[in-house]
Parts: sequence; structure tokens; C-alpha cells
Amino acid sequence: MDQKLIITRQGDKIVSAFFKGRDMVQVSINDSKDDTILGNIYLGKVKNIVKNINAAFIEIADGRICYYSMDENKHPIMAEGTQTGAEKSKEAGIKEAGIRAGDELIVQVIKEDVKTKAPVVSSNINLTGKYVALTHGKTIIGVSSKIEDDHERHRLKSIVAPYKNKEYGIIIRTNAAFMPDDIIINELEMLKDSYESIIRYGVHKSPFSLLYGTPPGYICDIRDGYAGQVDEFVTDDRKLYENIKDYLEHHQAEDIGKLRLYEDPLISLNSLYGIREKLIDAVKPMVWLKSGGTLVIQPTEALTVIDVNTGKAVSGRKKVQDTFLKINLEAAKEIAKQIRLRNLSGIIIIDFIDMDSDKSNRLLMEELSNHLKEDPIKANLVDMTALGLVEVTRKKVRKPLHEQLADMEKE
Repeated sequence: MDQKLIITRQGDKIVSAFFKGRDMVQVSINDSKDDTILGNIYLGKVKNIVKNINAAFIEIADGRICYYSMDENKHPIMAEGTQTGAEKSKEAGIKEAGIRAGDELIVQVIKEDVKTKAPVVSSNINLTGKYVALTHGKTIIGVSSKIEDDHERHRLKSIVAPYKNKEYGIIIRTNAAFMPDDIIINELEMLKDSYESIIRYGVHKSPFSLLYGTPPGYICDIRDGYAGQVDEFVTDDRKLYENIKDYLEHHQAEDIGKLRLYEDPLISLNSLYGIREKLIDAVKPMVWLKSGGTLVIQPTEALTVIDVNTGKAVSGRKKVQDTFLKINLEAAKEIAKQIRLRNLSGIIIIDFIDMDSDKSNRLLMEELSNHLKEDPIKANLVDMTALGLVEVTRKKVRKPLHEQLADMEKE
């Protein structure tokens, strides 16, 4: 099946839409000004310590205060002038003891501000590439759980094993599966150089210095997409094309042949793929199934609820339980697709149609689990409760699509 990542502008936004054939299965909307701080690394300054919650508040820019958990950050990276001699690491400003008000330390933004909540920063620096990630504070070598082949997992671990040290760990990403050794090693060397530059020189910078800026969102979409899944990166914007080309040449040279500039003057890329209409459809609460059943998707503050209904599917049917199973199996596939398309995260509760057979319920859970594995963002099928509700959790990476669209409409 033809698979493309379409990158185009809509007003002041950049839309990245992943298509399988004519079907949009994943989308993100990024501000063309790219003023996000998520993933950025700063030399911050501790404003105050709140002992009863074992947390600190750290300023990363003039007046920009962030939350910092002391429990989750055991290895702060301190600026040169804020440590005693006994606290200094021989390798860098890595400190085992606690921090104090006035200390300067290197932190990375791991969560952006949400409504009344401040951004969250961490000393557990993470530098992410397409194939591997370096993680300060965790010294293990890990392999993505989505790589299930035992022989391949062993091969990948052996490739990066010589780089293991006491400062950082290495996480092998799903994209690395079955890739040549030299491509993985080249990226690892680049990340290692970036990490060492940040740690060695960042501690000598002035407070609030930006030490590392995350690539624009549409570049992250290229980096984080499965290497073997995308046949083409297509954009109709010359500036975006040049930016993507520059990124690929320096970081993903093996994918440079996939980039294409769309230049048809008769029809825009937006119109050709119906992106605007597909975005509107993607946030409607009701989704029709081919069988005549429906999904009703309702995001709330705490969780997302998905209700599966029979709709017109049981009219005149005699084998009702067989019909229920058929609708539920179809719904499982569509639900996995909608979770990815709408970028739903956190807790997701699914109310499938009740079935009498334990065998049918096991088959349903297996079907849903298999479809969730296709999602590049980690999604876990937790269990089916005694009331027949199915719980799914999914890692939060960005805002859900309905919030991204709401931000677009404000401008």
C-alpha cells in the first residue's frame, strides 16, 4: 500500500498527515512559529524548594517557572559555580546530593504547561534520534518492546554495547529493527557528541541559556515515523522542502530519496488529499462502522470514553451473539485507528457490546491488542473489568487532535 507523509501549511500552522493510500491514519498540527519548549534543554536556576512535596521550582527563562520532582531526579547536572568540590563528578557537573535554592542546573522540558499547571522539567536528559536515544540518569541498554524478534534484539544490543558507560543509557528505538549496523552507529556517535557538548559546556553558560532546541514538530514527525513504513515525504512548500532536505542530509541520509516537492499549480496538496475535510471528520463524536454499528468517542478531563453501539447492525438478525462479535471485532480495529488518528492518550475506557461467551471476549481482546501494536506511540491494553469495560492506556506525546484544531481555530 502506498504510504506517504504529507506536510503542508494551513494558515499559520503546519499539518503533517500520514496516509495509507487515501486513508489518513495519523496527523499532527504544529505552529509554524515553532515556539514550543517541549524537549528543549536549558541551564535553569532553582527559585525555591517545597519540602512537603519534595519538589523544586526552577526558572528556565525570565519569569518562566517549571516544576521539578526531587524524587524522580537523582542525578542533577550542576553548573560549575554551584557545587562544592566533593560534589563534582570527574566527568561533568553530575551531583548525587540534593539541590538548593539558587543552584543552577541543566534541565529538559518533559511536559509543557497545561492550563493552570506549570511546565515540568527533568535532569534525566533524553536526546532522541530516529534509531536510538541517549538517557542521562539511566545507564541501562534497552530495546523497544515493539521489536519482538529475539535474535534481532540481541544483535541491536551488541551493536551499542561498546558505548555503555556510567553517565547515560541507550534506548534502541523501533526504527532500528533490521537496519544496518553503520547507520545505527553513526547516529549514536552524533547523539553522543551532542550529549557531551551539552554536559561539558552547558554547565559554564549563563543562567537561562538554551543549550539544545528540539527540531520543529514536522521534522520530529519524519524522525519518529517508522523507517520502513513511509514511501514518500511530500510537501508543496519550498521552505519546508529545503528544511526537510537539510535535516535528512545531516541526520537521515538513507531517506533523502523519499523527499518530493509537489508543484502542480492546478490543485493544492491540501485539496488533493482532502486534508481539511478529513481533519473535521476526525474529531466528530460519532464514527459509523461498515456493519452499521457506531462508535461514540467522548474525551473528558480525566479520561476518554468510547461506546460501541449496534446501530442498524442487528435489524432482522437471528444469531445475535455472532453479530455482536462481528461488530466488536470491527470496532476494535476502528478504535485502534481512531486512538492514533485523534492522538488520544492517558486512560481510555471502551464499552464494547456485551457478549455471553468467554471465548468471544478473549478473541476480542486479542484482536484489539494486535491493532494497538501498529501504533508507533506506546499503547497498552490493560484488561477487561468485571463490568465488561476495557481499559487502554496510551503515552501522552502531544495534545489530542481536538485541542490542536481548537488552537488552530483561535488564530
